[in-house]
Amino acid sequence: MLHGKKILVGVTGSIAAYKSAFLVRLLVKAGAEVNVVMTPASHEFITPLTLSTLSKNPALYEFVKNSNGEWNNHVELGLWADAMVIAPASANTIAKMAHGICDNLLLAVYQSARCPVMVAPAMDLDMLQHPSTKENLAALTRFGNHIIEPNHGELASGLVGTGRMAEPEEILEYIDRFLKKSAPLAGKTALVTAGPTHEAIDPVRFIGNHSTGKMGYAIAEELAKQGATVHLVSGPTSLHTIHPSIHVKKVMSAEEMYLACQEVFPKTDIAVLAAAVADYKPLVKADQKIKKKDETLSLELTKTHDIAATLGKQKVNGQLIVGFALETENEKANAESKLESKNFDLIVLNSLNDEGAGFGHDTNKITILDRQQKATQYDLKSKKELAKDIVRAIREKLHA
Repeated sequence: MLHGKKILVGVTGSIAAYKSAFLVRLLVKAGAEVNVVMTPASHEFITPLTLSTLSKNPALYEFVKNSNGEWNNHVELGLWADAMVIAPASANTIAKMAHGICDNLLLAVYQSARCPVMVAPAMDLDMLQHPSTKENLAALTRFGNHIIEPNHGELASGLVGTGRMAEPEEILEYIDRFLKKSAPLAGKTALVTAGPTHEAIDPVRFIGNHSTGKMGYAIAEELAKQGATVHLVSGPTSLHTIHPSIHVKKVMSAEEMYLACQEVFPKTDIAVLAAAVADYKPLVKADQKIKKKDETLSLELTKTHDIAATLGKQKVNGQLIVGFALETENEKANAESKLESKNFDLIVLNSLNDEGAGFGHDTNKITILDRQQKATQYDLKSKKELAKDIVRAIREKLHA
């Protein structure tokens, strides 16, 4: 769940601040985009340079960047994040958070954050057990914050007790579990098809199309970001994904894609059929390269398996299928016919007549139609942005 997530790490004045470096490194390694916000006191324990290097972003600690009046916008930072974790959180910072004191950039970002906020206390055992600290932590919980409980062990004072900040690996696991639990599509399994298929004429040549797979891959990424486990069946394309919740099955032909879908579909809640599957294939594949001899060459073609129609017939209650229609004429009528005949719940229509839409582009222009004759048009956008629109429409149908 951390892949592609935007995480704010707050660092306060505690000896445990050295662990923040390990936490930042783990978050970045997990695929998160990380920004670090520090209190002035934290500089006594770890340098901004260390955290900037590990996070690949400047570690922020002042409201004003330079003499030109540029400033670090705490509101933008608070709105940017998917989650904020303050680790370590000193007794001083916890007290300020509980009482609305806002005298540094970190506290201003905290008060501006609309995302979940997690707090990992780090202090000596007597400070942690003090009634004021207990009340402050209880107040933070009432405000909706999430406390990552400290560990028991040897403390900086030499005493042994509870107060050690949770280890970076534990904090990472806590954030990951939290995001999984709160993700709208958590627990859902999705099948996505993408790219073209190549139907062999001989060992060298094939029948294919210009699909790049960009739309299907973008949808797979967005479904995974929102918590789904995704099985991506991909035709031949140069694209790849490293999202840990996406399981890729590479195929070449329509038959291979059909068999891969048949294997996965019974276990899926959502199927998004974005691949441009060949409708026909050569009836006979030549064993050797066909030599150029005559002025013309005739190929006898036969229909491939209609993957969409087959899955539509196999669909049971609780499964949702999204189809695609790339049209050049009578676009809406053809899409509506396909929606009904193949038992889709939604169909995504795009037209080769729209500039910047269709194969080979990073953009697309679509209309989403449903079985209730609702048609929602979208402006020309990047395929990644349209993937968000398509997944939003899926969530609406699932009430997720």
